[in-house]
Amino acid sequence: MYTEAVTHYSQSLGRDMHMMIYGHDGLPFLAFPTQDSMCRNYEDFGMIDQLSDYLESGKIRIFVVDTVDSESWSPKGWDPGQRSARQEQYFHYITDEAVPFILSRTGGWLPMTTGLSMGANHALNMFLRRPDLFSGVIALSGVYDTDVFFNGYMDSTLYMNSPERYLPNMPADHPYIKLYNQKDIIICVGQGAWEEDGIRSLKYLQYVFEEKGIQAWCDFWGYDVNHDWPWWFKQMRYFLSILVK
Repeated sequence: MYTEAVTHYSQSLGRDMHMMIYGHDGLPFLAFPTQDSMCRNYEDFGMIDQLSDYLESGKIRIFVVDTVDSESWSPKGWDPGQRSARQEQYFHYITDEAVPFILSRTGGWLPMTTGLSMGANHALNMFLRRPDLFSGVIALSGVYDTDVFFNGYMDSTLYMNSPERYLPNMPADHPYIKLYNQKDIIICVGQGAWEEDGIRSLKYLQYVFEEKGIQAWCDFWGYDVNHDWPWWFKQMRYFLSILVK
């Protein structure tokens, strides 16, 4: 399978960032790793092997990015304003730098976002804020409630990275709603171990989607489905079997 490691300097973040590319053609995915992880996360934990048939046949390709979670979502002892500002810088790194790079490699084919756990939060937030840049989203086992990470803190910057806050306030005639409904929105969570926050969070978002007329597939898997890689393997293959023919 085609594999490439990319290093580039991010003006938004003021440091080198890394990206792993898997596959030579097909539907592109911008993939966000699990919390605090970096671009080899999908390879190290076996997701790339699990999807090798899709990658080798040119049906999909995956661009896995680094995160800055250890400076934004994770360090609860740090100043929350500093943390939310860092997340906004990361948002601009993705939209202003990573996405144009991906488009240059795909001939302008808009990627879908995807992510696991904390990565699902990034994937959904990026898509909802900039649906013009993405063809859809597959978010697995995410928690979209910023209170879990920021202990109730909120400022205007964090608000813009909090789907559970900004989406309910979106006007019914906002042009993004029409744009969302032209895309594939798939959000999945299990109902087994370590999925409690994700279940609560997705149930709330499901209510908001329905209220706004946003056609999102909110999929709750069984009570044996845990917050762990073996189930994410199965979920990704299931959703790809529907999206990619």
